[in-house]
Formats: sequence, structure tokens, C-alpha cells
Amino acid sequence: MSDPNPSETPAPIPRPKRRDSVSSNASFYSDVEMAQNEVFAGPTSESLPSSVATFHHRRRPRSESGATVAWSFYEPEPQDLQEGVSDEEAIFLDDEDLDLEAHEGRFREDTASLRRRSSEITRASVTAPLLQHRLSESSERGLHDRVSQKFHIHSEDLTIVITGFVTSRTGYTVYVSGCILTLGMLWLLMRWFPHWRVWLTGTKTPLKFCDWVVIQNQWDEYAVIDIQSRHYGESLSSIFGPATSFKRRLLEFDDDDPPVEELRYIDYRYIRLYYHQVLDKFKLNNHWRDPNWESTKALRGGLDGDVKSSRRSLFGQNVIDIEEKTITQLLVDEAVHPFYVFQIASLILWSMDEYYYYAACIFIISVFSIAQSLIDTRFTMRRLREVARFECDVRVLRNGFWRTVSSAALVPGDVFELTDPALSLLPCDSLLLTGDCIVNESMLTGESVPVSKSPVSVDTLDTLDLSGPTIDAKHKRHFLYCGTKIIRARRPFDGSEEIGLALAVKTGFNTTKGALVRSMLFPKPSGFKFYRDSFYYIGVMGIIAALGFIASFINFIKLGLAWHLIIVRALDLITIVVPPALPATLTIGTSFALARLKKRDIFCISPQRVNVSGKLDIMCFDKTGTLTEDGLDVLGVHCVETSNDDKRNFSGLLETFDSIGKIGSEMTDQHEAMLNTMATCHSLRCIDDELMGDPLDLKMFEFTGWEFEEGENQNPQSNGDTPDQGLGSGLSPSVVRPAGVKNAELGMLRIFEFDAALRRSSVVVKKYRASGGDVYVKGAPECMKDICTPDSFPTDFDSLLQQYTHRGYRVIACATKHIKHLSWIKAQKMKRKDAESQLQFCGFIVFENKLKDQTTPIIDELGRANIRRVMCTGDNILTAISVAKNCHIIEDGLVFVPHFHEGDPGSPMAQLRWQAIDDDVSYVLDDETLLPRAVGTENDIANPKDMHRLHDYSMAVNGEVFRWVIDYARDDYINKMLVRGQVFARMSPDEKQELVEKLQGLNYTVGFCGDGANDCGALKAADVGISLSEAEASVAAPFTSRVFDISCVPELIREGRAALVTSFTCFKYMSIYSAIQFTSVSILYKFGSNLGDFQFLFIDLFLILPIAVFMGWTGPYPVLSKRRPTASLVSRKVLIPLLGQIAIAFILQFISYKLVKGQSWYIPPVVDENKSNIVNSPNTTLFLFSCYQYIFSAVILSVGPPFRQPMTRNLPFIATIFLGLIIVSWMLFDCPAWLYKQMQLTPLSTSFKAQLFCMGFIHLALGSTGEQYVMPWFSKVVGQARQKFLGGKGKTRKKYKVLDEATRV
Repeated sequence: MSDPNPSETPAPIPRPKRRDSVSSNASFYSDVEMAQNEVFAGPTSESLPSSVATFHHRRRPRSESGATVAWSFYEPEPQDLQEGVSDEEAIFLDDEDLDLEAHEGRFREDTASLRRRSSEITRASVTAPLLQHRLSESSERGLHDRVSQKFHIHSEDLTIVITGFVTSRTGYTVYVSGCILTLGMLWLLMRWFPHWRVWLTGTKTPLKFCDWVVIQNQWDEYAVIDIQSRHYGESLSSIFGPATSFKRRLLEFDDDDPPVEELRYIDYRYIRLYYHQVLDKFKLNNHWRDPNWESTKALRGGLDGDVKSSRRSLFGQNVIDIEEKTITQLLVDEAVHPFYVFQIASLILWSMDEYYYYAACIFIISVFSIAQSLIDTRFTMRRLREVARFECDVRVLRNGFWRTVSSAALVPGDVFELTDPALSLLPCDSLLLTGDCIVNESMLTGESVPVSKSPVSVDTLDTLDLSGPTIDAKHKRHFLYCGTKIIRARRPFDGSEEIGLALAVKTGFNTTKGALVRSMLFPKPSGFKFYRDSFYYIGVMGIIAALGFIASFINFIKLGLAWHLIIVRALDLITIVVPPALPATLTIGTSFALARLKKRDIFCISPQRVNVSGKLDIMCFDKTGTLTEDGLDVLGVHCVETSNDDKRNFSGLLETFDSIGKIGSEMTDQHEAMLNTMATCHSLRCIDDELMGDPLDLKMFEFTGWEFEEGENQNPQSNGDTPDQGLGSGLSPSVVRPAGVKNAELGMLRIFEFDAALRRSSVVVKKYRASGGDVYVKGAPECMKDICTPDSFPTDFDSLLQQYTHRGYRVIACATKHIKHLSWIKAQKMKRKDAESQLQFCGFIVFENKLKDQTTPIIDELGRANIRRVMCTGDNILTAISVAKNCHIIEDGLVFVPHFHEGDPGSPMAQLRWQAIDDDVSYVLDDETLLPRAVGTENDIANPKDMHRLHDYSMAVNGEVFRWVIDYARDDYINKMLVRGQVFARMSPDEKQELVEKLQGLNYTVGFCGDGANDCGALKAADVGISLSEAEASVAAPFTSRVFDISCVPELIREGRAALVTSFTCFKYMSIYSAIQFTSVSILYKFGSNLGDFQFLFIDLFLILPIAVFMGWTGPYPVLSKRRPTASLVSRKVLIPLLGQIAIAFILQFISYKLVKGQSWYIPPVVDENKSNIVNSPNTTLFLFSCYQYIFSAVILSVGPPFRQPMTRNLPFIATIFLGLIIVSWMLFDCPAWLYKQMQLTPLSTSFKAQLFCMGFIHLALGSTGEQYVMPWFSKVVGQARQKFLGGKGKTRKKYKVLDEATRV
């Protein structure tokens, strides 16, 4: 784009120093989601991971950013903190698994500037340097007194502290004696708080001598694990890999590879940590690598028996075997849960008070609940175990001979046969050595398109890094993931091998599938605000119960009741104020929401994310396959034509294959090159006589009408400079030919796959019986100027490209060159940079990218709900802007795009210019404020007619500019770009994820919707990730939709809002129920009376239970509101209405008590020192009136619009309410004698019955008016008064809201 005013020099905005791309530590999880407390957590609380770290080299682990744990046992050793060591001399070791090899290159450049890799942790005790080792002989002594170590496992996003212990005989004796003397109460207490048991029974011991360790993670979870040991007898390098010269220089040990006689290790969450006797710490062996892996030929030799035995000892069996608990273990785990312990104590208490019927019913319900929980847990674990465990027979090369063994016997380094017909799933993570393979990786990525794999080459083998959490893109095409389905595997046909071979590199839980299973078993605990607030509230209610206990205790003493009755009655008050079923009600809304989502083909593997979706502020969308149709239709082709005066121009749009030319007829070289490019430059495969591959390649090839015949050779694909062994054998390459035409076929000798960094792919082709060959390249138009000769471009290149991209079409550029003498050997030795150089540009292929039918209406609906919409795509920026305008992501405002005014993307001193793309205006963004201004002015001056377009201006950013801004620009510049950016184009998968994390840093609650592998990182980093995939569940995202459009987004938001409101509603209702019953019992306690056995039974089982369940049945309101539900349980908006409802219930109960006391037929309670008197007028009055209160409180709290449907749409709830009213009114007005006796009621006058009935409706009227009008107003007044008179700060505004206002004209 040309500069409208070249003389204008923007002010410099960059920093001259490259910034580390550290992601935000902000997350909405701390504000919204319901969670599990430590004592309420379980291993199957979620079925799949909420988020597993992927692109860690630019991402701060959330575990660290969000953790506020105080490490109980971690104490840096004094000798680790050497005095007198300057920063230049010190290496800061964070007690994590420091990747010394990764630092070697940096060490060579500047040894003194070596910095630690780990992220900061929020507490001061954690942010301080943990260990400081001087690079001298004195450091050796400090390495051998270590009692504890701190360790970050990047692949699990997990920070742990490991502390060594031996059992103290004295402490253990005290513990056992205490358990016996307290009848198991001490055991129960120690089970809930395991660190207390550790302090009592353990003595800290250096790691090298300890018998067991305590592992504490950042969520304050504890695990006590015994040290396992076995005879080993191999060198240290056989465990951790060979030490580099850098590591030896760094640590200066005399013997860096000593023998290990005894192998000591621990298994924590199915992760094996080995003791490193030199470093005196436990470490992962993720840097392990067979020293013989130097050439592909050496790889094929297999293992001998001794090496196999050694590695079996080291890595264990190749089985993902989940330990299955017995029924007894599950029963104990369930029975000692605080919820059931409280239930058991309550049952004992009620039985002592002669509430036998009530206690029996609760006991039966509890037994059924425990049984159902055991069945569900066992079924879930067995199902997961069956999915995880896979064992089959494989043919493996051992001691030079092929033999059939169980896949469980595979160890890293084993060579096995991939082309075995009986092998349908890959038994371990492997490298493809020979042959070709097509696999389905949808389990990992959600991408349903089969993936082709090619054999590993020497160069790629040298750079293979197995230590990271993911395999980089360069090596993925050779890597076979454990558990993925083999669609087709073929042997090489060049005669090098008779079978296809694969090399086992990771086994068991070290595989990618093992990591997935681990994340299912150990989801991140969600100690989030709503759930924490609920327990704070329960704590407050517990204090109220304690006060009631004291008051009742004193009152009962004054009444002269028996001591056993005093204690039982006072304790019973606690079970009333803190109902045992309260925690269970918090999940009702989520459970119903998940069931409704499943009916709409939206599946969830992280239920806690449902609540988060109700608070979304911004939704990011991928473009192709998400907003637009997956398959692009070819609109036509523009070929380059040379005029008589040797000028190059584009032809008109050639809309059909016949218009380009026919084989055998006269065609220009450019026409023929375009045709051949479309026919050959792709990576299609023929599986069961059906072409499969990238949708764009498929549409492009179908446009030609040619035939494709896949060669019987290894996959002719490469991405490097040197050929893979046996690739594109040429003996029988893949061939394309025109339909029905003989002797016109093209052989595809070698394919250079699409490279995201280069943004192009290419193919080396040879015509039938031709001596020479051709190279055909297709890719992004922007990359062609780097690889084509300048004189090959037509004069209207930029104008035609801009014309189509402005209109939303996708444009692919093509280029070619002819090689006079080309043999198969020359093609295989050809380097990519040589093949893709000095090309002749030959034309454009124009694809029509149609919006899906649901896209625009859904985008509009989100806009009306004040949810920001952003496009994040890998496509051209102008195409993305056009699509964004068509679907209303960008509306009427001006759009500004960047270009480098000075410098280039690699220069920190480069300068950006943002210019409006509309042809009829001349505006740029100010370099400091990023506010629009007219060209040539210094102030924000605009033509009045353009003001409405400037008010909501947008920025469109490409990946190149995004990377530069993130690395070099000021923080306020970055934040303004993030707030005003509506389109992010040419974004790599890594940059998509980083965009999500940066938005989270501005307090956005971010959603991301995409359709597969390229979006995997962003989907998992987002607060709410939705994958459009055929798979019911995959690791790609927390949510998966089988409906391939974005209609799932508002559905999920609606359900999330309804679930959040339902959780609040159920919690408030249970709180009011407790308060009403507490009031009734407290009044009756004054006279030594109480509610009867069947009265409690009727209230709890026949009123409260069905009402609480069906209250959550209400579905979401169909219209998305601009408002969002609150996420704080202790906010004024929640507490003041709740306290108001409790006050109304208390006052009306007290009035009813006073009214009945003044009646002539009043039957007073008679104090009995041995038992409570139930049959009296206050009891009957309070029982019947409180029943109305329970029913009408549910009606008052049943919130409808704007987040849930009206109460009248919830038919089960309405039926429950009416049935309850009918039964209570029947007992009030016309109760039969048998029921009177059973319920222990007394006669009431007809007029008083009418008064009670009317008071019930007065409660309904007062409560409804207060809930809807009075209490919200009073809450607002209280907030204003607090801010005015107490100097309290107002609500802290989110960062993005402040920035949005600052960037508006």
C-alpha cells in the first residue's frame, strides 16, 4: 500500500530491546467457576482435561500464575545460597528440571547473561531465587545435602515440591495410639489433612537417604509416595542421556557419567521421576535419547536382549494401565467424605433424639446415594481403563531376528513392523523409518482429515527433540502418535525393505496418549470464587449455628431439661443451619445444562467450563471452516499472458477447465503451467478409491477433471533440503492424467509439503517420456515476490490481487520453472531452496469462500448481546477484512491496516504506519495514541461526515505485525491494538494462542471457536474453547460441536448463563430454607418444644428435595441479554436480597407465633425434662406456615428473564409447587384424623386457618416485591453510601473497558 504522505515521519514507538513474550496470568477461572475443595475433590471430577499446556515456549504456566500456595516442607538449604557471588558468576537454578542443553547456545554467546527459564510465582517466597550455585568446586558440597527440591513439570503445567522423609518410630507410635484411643477420629482427621500426619510421623531426611517423599503441588494437594529402588548397574547417561560439554563445564564434576548401582525413582501421577546422584535431585528423563540414533540405517538394527532388559527396568511396561480401586477402597473413600461423615453424625444425633423415621429415610437415601456414586465411579474408571489400556501382538526386531511379542514388552529403541495387517492402532509413540502411512489423529487434534506420514531423514533425526510437551511441525510428519488409528500402511517399493518399519521412542504414560489419560485422571482443581464463597458462607452460617447452640444450651438449662436432651437438641440446631445437602445443590444447574447441550450435539469434557461460558466478553473465530464453508469453490483462473510488445498482463477470468486449454491443442506455456500446477501441486491420497486430503487441494484438483493414480512407493513428500530415504522412488510415482487421454501423464517425483512459515508448497514433476522436468509452486501471493523473477510479474499484479481480496475471495498464486535434464536421483537430491527459486510467475487461482448460512445471524446476535467478535485466521488480511465485513464482525467503522513505514519486521527500530483501507478517505492512526486523524494533521481532526465511521474504527493486524508489536512495542500500544483489533490475519497456530492469552491479560473472558488442528493451542488456552469436529470428545477443546457452524456459540453462552444463575438460585433457596427452619426451631426451643419426626420428614423429602431439583430444570432464555450474571456470591447484589428474604421470613413467622399465642383455644407447650413436647399450637402454626414459606420462597427466587426462561415454562417445577400447595392447604383446612395424629398437629380455628393462608400469600407478595424492586434499589444505595461516607473504592473496572473508552473518538 502506498504511503499517502511520505514526508510524514511517525514518532518512534518501539523499544530497542526484544521483549520476552510472557503470556498473561489473568484468568476468569478465579472469578467464576464452581470448584472442588481439597476435601471435596476426587479423581474423576472431570472426564477430560480442561487445558493442557501446548506452546510452552511463549506461555507462562497458569499453574504458577494462579497459585498462592505456601510450601509446607520446602526449605532452601543454607549452603545453596553462596555468599559473595555476583550475578555475573552465578547460575540461578529454580530447582526445576533445568534444560542445560537448551541453554548451551546461549551460553556460548554470553555465558554471564544466562538466565533461569522459569516463570514467576505470585508469592514472595516463591519468586525469590531458590538456589544459587557458584560455578566452583564449593558447589559440589551443596549438591549433596538436599532435603527438598522445587520442580516444574512443563508438560503438565504443574509445580511441585518434593521433600524426603523417613518414618519416625516415636511419631508413628503416637499416631497409632491416637487413632485407637479416639476410635478412629484422629485417622479421619489426618486423612482430611495429610500434612498433619506427615508432621507427626515423618522426619526430614536428605533425598539420597529417604524412604518416602511428600509431594505438594501448587494447589496444596499432598501425596505420600514410597521410594522404589532396584538394581541397575548401568551408567547415569543411560537414564538421563549423555551430558553435553556445556553441562560438564557448568557443573565441573570430575565424573559426569558415573555408574548407577541402584536405580531410585518415584511414580507421581503416573510420571516417573528418577534420582540423579550427581545433582542430588529427582529429575525427569525427558532428555533421554539413544546415542545410536545417529542415522536412519543405525535405527533399523533393533535392540539386543541386554539393552532391552535395561530399558524395561528404566521405562517399565508399554501399557497405560490405570490402577483400579477395589469396592472396599471406593467405599472407604466415599464414606469418609466430609459430606457423608456429617450425614452419619446427623443420623446418630437424630436417632438419639428418637427421630427414627426421619433418620431411617435419610439413611436409605444416603445408602442409595453412596451405592450410585460407587457404581458411577467404578463404571467411569473401568471405561477409562478400557479406553486407555491397549495391548496387541507386534512383530519386533530383537537380536537380529523378528519375533512376535506383546506390545506391552516394547521399549524405546525397539523396531517393529508397521505394515502388519493385524496392527490397527499404534501401540506407542514412534518414528516412521520406512514405508508410508496414513493415520487418523482426530483423538488428539479434532481434525478428521487423514494425515500422511513420511519416513524420517538423517537431518530431521538430528534435530528431533523429545523433551518438549509437543512435537514441532517439522517432525510431526514423521511422528506416529500412540493410540491413533492406522488407515493405511505400506511397505517401500524401492526394494530397500520388504516391510514398513517404525521405531518406538516413547512408551506407556510417556506417550502423548498417556499425557491425555493423565489429564483425564488429574484435572486441575478448580478452587474458584463461587465455590470458595459458598464455603465462606457456610462458615458464617456455622458461626450462627454456634451462637444458636450456645443460646439454646443456656435456655434449656433454665428450663431444667435433661442433659442428654440439652446436648442433642443444641447439636441438632447445627444440622438445621448447615444442611448437609447444600454442596450437592451447587451442581444441579450444570448437570441440566450439560444434558441440554448433549441433545444439541454439543459435548463437554470439562463441565466446570459451562459456568465460565456465561461470562464471555469476547469470542474469537477461525475463518475457513468455521465462519465460511470448509470446501472452497474455484471461481476461476487468471493466467499471465504476454502481449505483442512483451508486456505481461493477466487474462480474463477463466471459469472452466476447457477455457484454460485442452491437451493436444495449442496452449501458452503459462496456461499449461497453471493447469499442471492445479493437477499436481497437492498432497491428495487415494484411500478405498476415494480421494482424501486438504479440502482446498481437493477442490482444485476436481476443477481440472483429471485422474489421480497413487504410486506404489513411499510417500513422496518432503519438507527439508535433503530427501528422505526412499522417498518418491520414481519406480512408480503418483501419476495424474487427463481423463481419457493416453500418453499425457505427469509423474510427481517429489513433493515439498506446505510450510506455514514459507506459506507455500511445491512439487517436482516429470512428463511422460520427457528428459526434463518442471517445478510447480502454489502459495500465498505475498511470498511469490521472494522466489519469482521480477520480470515475470504482470503490471496489474497488485491491483487484481487487491480487487479479489477486497471482495472476500481467496487467492492462490502459482509459479513454475523448467529443468532441462531431470533424473529421479537429481529430483531426490534437490534442495527446497533451489527448487523454489528463479521461478516464473504464471497466474492466480481464485477461490470463492462462501459464508455459512448461520454465520451472519449468529454474529449479529452476539453483537446485540455486547459480546465482542474477533476473527483470527491464517488467510490474507484483505480477504479476512472482506469476510469480516460481510458477516458483520466489522460494521460501519473505518478499518486500519498496518505496514512498515521504516525498517523491517526483524528490526526493533522499525516504524509502523496504520492507514485506512477505504479508497474514499485518507486517515491514519496517530503513532502515540492510535486514534484516527486525517493525513497531514497533528490533531484528531476529522470531516464531520466521517465521525460516525471513526467512532467505532477497527484495526486489522497480520501475523508479521502482531509478532513485531508483541516483541518490541510499548505495553499501552500492545493493549490498544488488542482492544481495537477486529481481524488478525496470517496468524500461525502459536500466534493464535498468544493472542488469546494476551486478551485474557486485559481481563477478557475469552472464547475461541475453530475447526481443528491449527487452532488446537488457542482452543485449549481460551477460557471456553469450542471445536467443530465429528468426534464426540477430543483433547482439542473443552467443548466439541458436531454441528459444523457457529450456532453452538450462543447456545453455549445461554446455557452457561442459565447454569450460573441456577447455581445461585439453588444456593440462595437452600440458605433461606435453613433460615426458615432455624427460625421455627429457635422459637420452639424457647419452650422446650421442637418439630416432629414426620414434620421434618415432610419438609425435607416431600417439599425441599423436589423443589430444589426441579428449580434447576428451567432452560435458558432464548434471547441473549447485554447484561451478564454476577459471579460473586458475597456481593451486595446477592447478599442484601438474601438477607432481606430471611428477614421477611423471620418477621412473618414471629407474627404468626404472636397471633396464635393470643387465641382462646391456644394449647401451650408443656415442658418435659426428658423429651420435647410436639403437640402444641405454636408447633402446628409454625410448621404449617413455614411450609407455605418454603414453597413461596422457591417461587420468589425462580429468576426468569433475561437469563432463564419464565418459571411458567418449567412444568415439573410448576407441578411440584401446585402439588405442595394443595397438600399443605389440605393439611391446613381439611386434614383427616389419621394424618393429624401422624403429623402431631393440634386443632386450629377456621378464621385462624384463613389468616395463616393469607399470610402465606403476604409472604409471596412482600418477597416478590422486595426481590425485584426494593432490595436491588437498597443494594445500590448501600454501595453509594459506602463509597461516599466510608471512602470505599468503587468496583474495579476491567482493563479492556478502560482501554476501549480511551480509544474511542
